Amino acid sequence: MIGRSHFARSQRLMIVMGILCFVLIMVVLQLWLFTATMHAYLSGDETILWPAALVSLACLALNAGLLWYLYALER
Repeated sequence: MIGRSHFARSQRLMIVMGILCFVLIMVVLQLWLFTATMHAYLSGDETILWPAALVSLACLALNAGLLWYLYALER
């Protein structure tokens, strides 16, 4: 276990709370993106679909990366 940083319980709690706040912001962003995309699609604008899908996938990848980091933090 040499070279591996160990966080104290309070430090891990702060990291988890920061990640939770970031995930909450990302979820709100995805909800806004979904409503804006549906509004544009229902008004006849189909050019926004692929860029919105790519941004939503990027948000998913960020959230999955943060989840992976949390699992690595617990080991």
